Amino acid sequence: MTSEINHIWLFNKSPQEVWDYLTKPELLEQWLAKTDFQPIVGHKFYFIGKNNCLTHCEVLEVKPYTQLSYSWQANTANDNKRFDSTVVWKLVPKENGTELHLVHHGFISIEDYTGHKNGWTILINGLIEHLNTIKK
Repeated sequence: MTSEINHIWLFNKSPQEVWDYLTKPELLEQWLAKTDFQPIVGHKFYFIGKNNCLTHCEVLEVKPYTQLSYSWQANTANDNKRFDSTVVWKLVPKENGTELHLVHHGFISIEDYTGHKNGWTILINGLIEHLNTIKK
């Protein structure tokens, strides 16, 4: 089974603008989910998604404007058992904006992998919409 999601998007925004949407709770809530996130290593936080689905997380790494990672603890789709995974965001400056890499790994079932892969695609479309509203 494939247990790692890899996505890459290109935004015509600076790494700082993209970073804000990955680290500021009020901006995260616009495209991802309600959260009490803080970009501080060791900070434990949550995301409350649709249907009040709760994901517990902990910040693992913060390299401003370049890389962010956190644990992602959710329940499996099949039997509601907890699984632990990791989300890594990497921002690469480009001449015309920022390349955003997402790696999410640690899935234990194909259903969870597929659900999260589709979910990230939908969520990033929301991020794209919000970033497109920023005036240069």
